[in-house]
Amino acid sequence: MTSSRQALRARIDGGDTVWFAGAQDALSALLVDRSGFDGIFTTGFGISASLLGMPDMELYTLSENVGVVDRIVNIVGKPVFADADTGYGNVLNVARTVREMEKAGVAALSLEDQVSPKRCPAAATHSIVVPVADAVARIRAAVDARQDPDLLIVARTDAMDAGEALERCARYAEAGADLIQPISRTFDRFEQLVEMQKACGKRLSLQLMAGTWMTALSRQQIESVAAFATYPIVGLLSTVRAVQANLEALAARRSGDFAGLPFEQTTMAMFKQTIGWHELEARQAEYETAPAA
Repeated sequence: MTSSRQALRARIDGGDTVWFAGAQDALSALLVDRSGFDGIFTTGFGISASLLGMPDMELYTLSENVGVVDRIVNIVGKPVFADADTGYGNVLNVARTVREMEKAGVAALSLEDQVSPKRCPAAATHSIVVPVADAVARIRAAVDARQDPDLLIVARTDAMDAGEALERCARYAEAGADLIQPISRTFDRFEQLVEMQKACGKRLSLQLMAGTWMTALSRQQIESVAAFATYPIVGLLSTVRAVQANLEALAARRSGDFAGLPFEQTTMAMFKQTIGWHELEARQAEYETAPAA
């Protein structure tokens, strides 16, 4: 039987682009799983916000991250691409991170070259990266630690200088990374993504976020350079916007009237269907009403 890892690797080896959407918990992952996306990305930015209510400054631990990832893998059918941050320490920690994520069942994971603890470049004003030799060692440790060769290792460089990013991505590819992921602030045009792909000889992993120059890229451009294309926080930010707006409307209203909220709520019937209520009821009834042996 083909595993989700084998299937994912076969797709990118065949030239496909796999489209992911971010999830921060089991419920958001279930929504992605039921959508038209190919897989689920476990966003560290979202996990930190959901689990701790705090910024993505690597405040949560490996165990906390793996706990969320494990619950996500358990509830979805599509492949899971995990955000493994910096690997949570030195090369030995990186190796353990890979093993724990692999045991949790992810099909791919990303490791970045920031110092630890890191700061998410989507929110921070600047990123500090470790020396390139240390970053290469992280990738080598990650590649050697995986037990399943079909587990995809994505090496992310947070280097802000374009020339440095190109140099780093080539070194990470040599160390065995399967895909290379730049951050959007390093470059400002599509041609630089093409240059990065050529420099490292690997296809890219791109993260697409509102407010960045990458929103101008067409599907054709993205798929010409990227094996992974991910909307990491659209679900998180959409949820926050909708919940804030509806809570403010109800707080101002303070009545039993739910009509005309800024964002329409799903019905209880639709929600029960989403979380599999009826299937579990039927399973429980099957066991409880079965004749005694």
